[in-house]
Amino acid sequence: MELIKSHRELEVYKLAFKAAMEIFHLTKMFPQEERYSLTDQMRRASRSVCSNIAEAWRKRIYKAAFVAKLNDAEAEACETQTWLNFSISCKYIDKDTYKSLNEIYDRIIGKLVRMRTNPEKWTIK
Repeated sequence: MELIKSHRELEVYKLAFKAAMEIFHLTKMFPQEERYSLTDQMRRASRSVCSNIAEAWRKRIYKAAFVAKLNDAEAEACETQTWLNFSISCKYIDKDTYKSLNEIYDRIIGKLVRMRTNPEKWTIK
């Protein structure tokens, strides 16, 4: 197995980045009145998952800092799911899109929890 040299090589980062880009394109179709509320919040939260994973990777020399940033990434993923709930309730997205994105964020959260509960595998000794 080859060593991971960058956060961009992490499966969880790739998944989160792809999902954030999907949300970016999806929210372009949201109503104008949502620009400074739901649209901005969804984009910010989804992008924050990626940025917190990147920060965790760079802080992996300190187990506690690594775990804290992964926890932040997990929280942002859960927040993104909340915005998805609002989006479907407001009928801005269809059921299939909601289901697909929600499942992706469940996978992201699962991967983050596994990393957070087994930090020894990821942190620098």
